[in-house]
Amino acid sequence: MTDAPDPNPLEQLRARLAAFRPGTLVTGTVTATTDREVVVRLADDAPGKPTGRIPGHLLSWTPFGHPREVVAPGRRITAEVQGRNERTGEVVLSSKACEDEALYRHLLGARPGDVVTGTVAAVHTFGVFVRLDGAPPHPVHPGTGFIRVPDLSWGPLDHPEDVVRPGQRVTGEVVITDSHQGEVVISLKALQPNPWDALEPRVGEVVTGPVTKVLPFGVFVRVGEAAVGLLHSSDLPEGTVALGQELTVRLLEIDRARGRIRLGPPRDRPGPAARG
Repeated sequence: MTDAPDPNPLEQLRARLAAFRPGTLVTGTVTATTDREVVVRLADDAPGKPTGRIPGHLLSWTPFGHPREVVAPGRRITAEVQGRNERTGEVVLSSKACEDEALYRHLLGARPGDVVTGTVAAVHTFGVFVRLDGAPPHPVHPGTGFIRVPDLSWGPLDHPEDVVRPGQRVTGEVVITDSHQGEVVISLKALQPNPWDALEPRVGEVVTGPVTKVLPFGVFVRVGEAAVGLLHSSDLPEGTVALGQELTVRLLEIDRARGRIRLGPPRDRPGPAARG
């Protein structure tokens, strides 16, 4: 009788880690703290059981100098699974994600597609913070809602303040909840009609709109309520083209995948004369 082969160690490791799905909560015991992380025993200390590690930036919303100021060996701790490392057999955790119980419950209750309302709390070049109605205060940020710049509007913008200002009431659609940042990411654009829907059937038509930006290689022209297209410098009319100037152009191409609208002159340029 042939003995059964030993299980593949890699497969054993994958099977152990499979139980730790990202987004789930786990409880363990702190076994050590270092300058940069906290080590957590997630199961009985039998050989081969997974080890959890909490990087310093995922430990707490409260500022600290060393992780031992937050937790000490022997303490039981609850954390959210952030990921799994099959190479080391370790589970990456975040105790910060569920540290504020009210905030964590709020994040769990928000679902993609939900429509939420709030007040703009702060506007930055990287995005907009929103105090969502009924949400708890955020432990660090001025609001639990966050709007990424591309989710503000279908049209191009130079700064988020082109669209919203502090104190303004806004309504948006939930895109995702981000426990890493403790935020509900929302989109204003998702509740607005896509201006390209009305333009696509009009490819080939001639339209008139103002120049919104002048660049060395061409100009952008508004060709819809919140859509602009590029007219290459080689197709510009003679003379200087100024910001705000009305130009008549032809819609040549709408590339949704790349987010581009290509424009051309209103009339086709004559080709080279045929040779006799």
